[in-house]
Amino acid sequence: MTHSDNTSPALDTTVTHVPDRHRYELGVSGQPVGFTAYRDNDGRRIFFHTEIDDAFSGHGLSSILIRHALDDVRRSGLRIAAVCPLVAAYLKKHDDFEDITDPVTSEILEFIRSSTQ
Repeated sequence: MTHSDNTSPALDTTVTHVPDRHRYELGVSGQPVGFTAYRDNDGRRIFFHTEIDDAFSGHGLSSILIRHALDDVRRSGLRIAAVCPLVAAYLKKHDDFEDITDPVTSEILEFIRSSTQ
C-alpha cells in the first residue's frame, strides 16, 4: 500500500506498507523520514516502535504515518495493540479505532520482547 497525503501543503508525504520488514514507512518528497514497526500475532497488529527523523519533527508526520497504518489494519481485518507510546497516544486522541483496539497485556509484551530480539 502506498498512499500520498497532501494534508501538509509544504510536504509531499507517502506512506508505504513494507510487510517483509514488518513496518509502514513514511517518505517526504521521495526520501525516507520515518517508520512505525509492528509484529502480527493472534489476529493483532502490535505496534511497538515509531521513529520520525528529527529534521522533520513538528510537522505532524507521526500522525499521518500512524493514521495510514491504522487505516490499513482496519482494512486488513486485524485488531490493534499499541505498545509504542506514540501509537498509544494517537489512539487516545482518536477514538474511531476503539472498536478494533485491544489492551496491551503481559502476553503481548512478552511476544514483542521475544520476537524483536
